[in-house]
Amino acid sequence: MNRVARFLSVALLAASGAGAQMMSNPMVGGHEMFPSKNIVQNAMNSDDHTTLVAAVKAAGLVDTLEGAGPFTVFAPTNEAFNKLPAGTVDNLVKPENKQALTQILTYHVVAGKWDSAAIAKAIKTGHGKAELKTVSGGKLWASMQGSDLVLTDEKGGTARVTQANVYQSNGVIHVIDTVLMPNPSMSM
Repeated sequence: MNRVARFLSVALLAASGAGAQMMSNPMVGGHEMFPSKNIVQNAMNSDDHTTLVAAVKAAGLVDTLEGAGPFTVFAPTNEAFNKLPAGTVDNLVKPENKQALTQILTYHVVAGKWDSAAIAKAIKTGHGKAELKTVSGGKLWASMQGSDLVLTDEKGGTARVTQANVYQSNGVIHVIDTVLMPNPSMSM
């Protein structure tokens, strides 16, 4: 069985009745995520996403991400933000850098509900790679490396999905281990 087929099999099992009965609400950042809550409400409860939540607030994106959507958010963890050069996050959340911060954050959002089954289908259709258009107008490419779903950004950087299919009332979150960066490069 090839990588995409394995990924799709896992995604379908998770969505099946048997898989759904075995799963309760997923835990992210030490807290239960509720499909009845929106993206912002759930992210605010995750101890692993405090930097992301602070950045979303600084960029003025709370109302948008609380909207009807649906949205797919590739949510970098605090650890992912810590991989950025020292001072980057502190610089980005300054009011004068709101536009750059907004571009980076909306680069992590795709319109629609792209759960792992939908992404796997797009990867299969794309013969190993799926192109996703972000809300910022940029592109991300999804592919498989072994059994891992990997996103490649416009600069060639990669992020692994460490937790997929965290369903929200207005979309789905996939937790990622690296901050994705759009082109053109932002001066930070």
